[in-house]
Amino acid sequence: MAQSHESTPVVELQDILIGAESVDSFLAGLSSFAASTLSQSLGTDIECAVTLKRRRSTATVAGSSPRAVELDHIEQSVGDGPCIRALQTMAPEQIEDVATDPRWPEYQRRLGEAGIHSTVGVPLAIGSDASAALNFFASKPRAFTAEAYAKAVGFGAAAAGALHLAVRIGAAQNRAKDLEAAMKSRTVIDLACGVIMGQNRCSQDEAMAILAKVSSNRNQKLRDVAAEVLMKVSGSEIRTHFE
Repeated sequence: MAQSHESTPVVELQDILIGAESVDSFLAGLSSFAASTLSQSLGTDIECAVTLKRRRSTATVAGSSPRAVELDHIEQSVGDGPCIRALQTMAPEQIEDVATDPRWPEYQRRLGEAGIHSTVGVPLAIGSDASAALNFFASKPRAFTAEAYAKAVGFGAAAAGALHLAVRIGAAQNRAKDLEAAMKSRTVIDLACGVIMGQNRCSQDEAMAILAKVSSNRNQKLRDVAAEVLMKVSGSEIRTHFE
């Protein structure tokens, strides 16, 4: 008899990662799933945003809704708060009630004006040069009970591995795109050199020198100069086999 497998945050996150076309789309799916999971647990609406830290700067990179992104931007504009502090210490930070917590008065005042009264920031370690945090928002004070707080922290631990993998996949995709772009440029330049060699009965080095001189005189990229040479010969735009 086949066994039924209960869905877990790790499994759900793996499914989101598999279906994501980019790191950005994965982060959007991550924040939506995190908000939905805690909303169901608490029986109240929870918003979630993802803050990314690279070197010394932080930025909102995704949210469960446009409102979640706006709420996270409050902390970015103030420059401090539970999410930023969580990224600094790599430990969760919580505001049980923005009306009574003394730590970030300006941030908490603006949250209260936006109808948010409690928050939790959960850090995610994703690499040596970057980290991220989940920023949860609730409209009620003390909305994050001990159980809900533990779930938020546990969710962060589950999300960290998937996010680290998403970033590595994204980096690999970028490297592949860079390599493809370099190969396209090299092919166009080599073809143009061949044309110039045939027209001027010169060596490849001499043909490259001609291209480089035109590129410098026009302040134009070498690839673009090469593409113009090929267009004049063929009468149409040149496409490489990589396109």
